[in-house]
Amino acid sequence: MPEVDIHIGGRTFQVACQPGEEHFLRAAAKLLDNEAQPLVQQMGRMPESRMLLMAALMLADRMAALEDELRLVKSQAATLQAQAAGEVRQVPPAVIDTLGEIAARVEALAQAVEERAGA
Repeated sequence: MPEVDIHIGGRTFQVACQPGEEHFLRAAAKLLDNEAQPLVQQMGRMPESRMLLMAALMLADRMAALEDELRLVKSQAATLQAQAAGEVRQVPPAVIDTLGEIAARVEALAQAVEERAGA
């Protein structure tokens, strides 16, 4: 099992992980370090357990806010999908113009066929 050195709040920790998961461990440690650094700068030296707890709580708070935002976005997306399903799609003006031109040509051809048939 690989052991990885991670850095959080100016301290180094050696952590074991499954083979191939080193990158994920480092990424998670970086998130935790991003929360710990301001704490260390504001409060100075503190016990590592307190620093890690406070950083983890700040990270958990950020995650909870993102989960709330995700729920809101999913709800808005569902509402928009429901509205789109009930709406009649508008035909673009260029398509209407093209169909008008085709109809005019068909009428002209029909009139020409009638004239030839009557002659």
